[in-house]
Amino acid sequence: MRENRIRSIWKNGGAVVNGWLAIPSSFSAEVMAHQGWDTLTVDLQHGVTDYASAVAMFTAISTTPTVPIARVPWLDPGIIMKTLDAGAYGIICPMVNCREDAEKFVRACRYPPEGGRSLGPIRATLYGGADYPQKANETIVTLAMIETRQALDKLDEILSVKGLDAVYIGPADLSLSLGCTPTFDDVGKPVAEAIDMVLAKANEHGVIPCIHNGTPEMALKRIERGFRLVTIGSDSRLMTAGAQQVMSKMRSGVKATAASAY
Repeated sequence: MRENRIRSIWKNGGAVVNGWLAIPSSFSAEVMAHQGWDTLTVDLQHGVTDYASAVAMFTAISTTPTVPIARVPWLDPGIIMKTLDAGAYGIICPMVNCREDAEKFVRACRYPPEGGRSLGPIRATLYGGADYPQKANETIVTLAMIETRQALDKLDEILSVKGLDAVYIGPADLSLSLGCTPTFDDVGKPVAEAIDMVLAKANEHGVIPCIHNGTPEMALKRIERGFRLVTIGSDSRLMTAGAQQVMSKMRSGVKATAASAY
């Protein structure tokens, strides 16, 4: 079965640099994949991507060494299994709030006897290899999102679930849950303390800590603190930032040219 580079990077003590795909386009996914990201996450929750678009995006990413993963819309075993069948090598599951949620999530990602995933890897065998059904359980990565006060209260229970590889902090939703302004980087004090707690508890339980970031600068700081997968921006945000930079220079230049003509 094709190697999951996420596991290889973690095994070697490194941090995974993850990009985010909100645009439902195989071409933009392919362009992003060719920029050298370790992983790219197809966002089926808050992006505007549907399942058919996601399949095409996984296929485009597969033209590179970048590992395709997905954030599913919700804790729905049917959607999780179908997304894995499409070739996702990891699943980020939102709003995992208790042990039962984490167990349900892991079970959906694992074939029996470790879980209850139904067999039908229609595209996953094309990407992963003919022995996918035999090796998927040890290859696929499970990442549970920690983004609510309830999840913080039940954190030890969540982290103790066998088969959960990682927890993924969503700072914006966590901020909302704790009564703070939603943001990725400059979080309020209660959120900063919660992030520290999740990091410490994850390390204590041997679960990989991961987090969403707004800037490369913050992502690097969080790697230094011990986070092992960091997401920076998204295709739509990067496109917006690049276009704004170009247009800011153009507007300033046009005004300067116009002024010098008089």
